[in-house]
Amino acid sequence: MKRKVLSLLLVCAMAVGVGACGSKENGASAEGNGSNGTSSSGKTRLTICWRDDGTDMEKNANYRQIMDAYEQWEKKDQVELDLAPINADEGNYFTKIALQLSDPGTCPDLICEDTFQLPNDTAAGYLTNLDEYLKGYDDWNNGMYYETVKKSVTVDGSVYGIPYCSDTRGIWYNKGVLQDAGVIAEGEEFAPKNWKEILDACAKIKQNCPDVVPFWCNSGVASGEATSMQTYEMLLYGTGERLLTDEGKWLTKSEGIQSTLQFISDIYSNGYGPSLSLVLNGQAGNTSVREYLPQGKLGMSMDGIWATSSWKEGGAAVWDNYENEVGFAAMPTSEGQNPGSITLAGGWAFSVPEKSDQKDLAFEFIQEMMQPEVYIGAILRHGSISTRTDVAENTEYASQPFFQTATQFLETADFRPQDEKYPVVSTSIQQMVESVVSGKSPEDAIKQYTIDVTRIVGEENIAQ
Repeated sequence: MKRKVLSLLLVCAMAVGVGACGSKENGASAEGNGSNGTSSSGKTRLTICWRDDGTDMEKNANYRQIMDAYEQWEKKDQVELDLAPINADEGNYFTKIALQLSDPGTCPDLICEDTFQLPNDTAAGYLTNLDEYLKGYDDWNNGMYYETVKKSVTVDGSVYGIPYCSDTRGIWYNKGVLQDAGVIAEGEEFAPKNWKEILDACAKIKQNCPDVVPFWCNSGVASGEATSMQTYEMLLYGTGERLLTDEGKWLTKSEGIQSTLQFISDIYSNGYGPSLSLVLNGQAGNTSVREYLPQGKLGMSMDGIWATSSWKEGGAAVWDNYENEVGFAAMPTSEGQNPGSITLAGGWAFSVPEKSDQKDLAFEFIQEMMQPEVYIGAILRHGSISTRTDVAENTEYASQPFFQTATQFLETADFRPQDEKYPVVSTSIQQMVESVVSGKSPEDAIKQYTIDVTRIVGEENIAQ
């Protein structure tokens, strides 16, 4: 299929040891059930898809994990990898992968799946139930995976993915900027107790460091789930509310929603946020972490522990001495009410598509990618929290800057709802946030959000 040829050739040019990376146009294709799953070289072909965020492929954590596992795999001589990264922002990645999963002619054999997508893709029949495979996977059954992350890949009692990273979120801040602005003294850590203290810090930065962006939070549709989860939901959950009531009804109008949108509006209407040209594109997250924060052009950024992967040696934006020049503060609740701080936890998993014709082989390769000797390097490159208990105890992992702090944030962590309608509602959340950032009043944004969510879930599923 032509959609994969260019990306495959690019990867193959870099991937020493992959073997003959022939085009799937050669007649021997593993793209769907209509083929025999072999390449022109006679090897079994295994197609793998993941999100390419536009960085150097050699620095891409998923690519490196795949290649490290392949190099030590005992079936290397019998299997040829068809590497098919999807170059897209997060929101478009989910759309593109869903289209591929729906068609036997384009369906890969192994995919990287954001765990929030699992209920939706499972309901659509796109993913393989892994329960039978897991019976023979000792590491899954003997405590090598955290039970909390197992829950993130479980839908209606069955498992649909092997989680390879988890995460928590907070406020990254440039210590030098906050010191220059008079927010903190030298040697002091920033520890806001409520949203007002964040806004007060923004005001000081704007006044005393006029060339610096005070605060950055993902705020556009192009940022996809980063806007929904680590901006809107981090704030909403900090008010004590959730997206759904305990009865499973969707909340579309409430004090918490009003407060959340008002905070976002305050950031942008007061000139505390970045320009719309920077924040409303799919590279906004990379721009804040890899350019603005390390270069002293940004005071604070709502983001996750994975940011450190960009700053480490070999990362996309190496930041010498970052562990001393940046801080990681817990995101406070709106008024400082219990539990005092809030974080959202998420993660990604390896899943096997239902329409794959190499399911057994795909699951074998997942196990290979999760071997501790491969996984330790991968999780360090991801800059995320390990899903394996044994790797979390590894000295190299435990000594990583901010990892203990990020793990402590899990004590007050919450998760996105395991509801098949959530991915669609999430798009409406992104639209609502973007509209506020672009100048619409919170009240008008809420009205439109109510209309949109009612259309998606039905009036009977809206909290009155």
